[in-house]
Amino acid sequence: MKKGESIKVHFQRLPGSEDLPLPAYQTDESAGMDVVAANEETIILKPGARFLVPAGFKMALPAGYEAQIRPRSGLAYKQGITMLNSPGTIDSDYRGEVKLLAINHGDEPFAIKRGERIAQMVIAPILKVQAEEVDSLPETERNEGGFGSTGV
Repeated sequence: MKKGESIKVHFQRLPGSEDLPLPAYQTDESAGMDVVAANEETIILKPGARFLVPAGFKMALPAGYEAQIRPRSGLAYKQGITMLNSPGTIDSDYRGEVKLLAINHGDEPFAIKRGERIAQMVIAPILKVQAEEVDSLPETERNEGGFGSTGV
């Protein structure tokens, strides 16, 4: 995909979410669209706790694409709020409500308020792999060097 190209993604608001914005880019160069919380009441997320935050919409991605759910960097840095299973993948054939698996890694309880920007969503193309079993793999300079093998 070249700069300036776009794809069309269909969004369906769920009943009771008419007052909330659909995912949106905050700047022209943003990679991710901010997604807001659609919970009816404020949720207090205690340190170490997880909560499946409703997003208030369903969507239809084109075949060959996925939506990746990621943390918002400011929430992660300032409050320790992140998304588990990150990036979480939403497949193009999923048609249920989008939900965001939040966890509080901070030291203080965190209030998830309705309409708050809680995560970001990046739409990305998917390449399909054709698995081929072989007897050996080609050598590289690194070879089997794993964790920490390239230095500090």
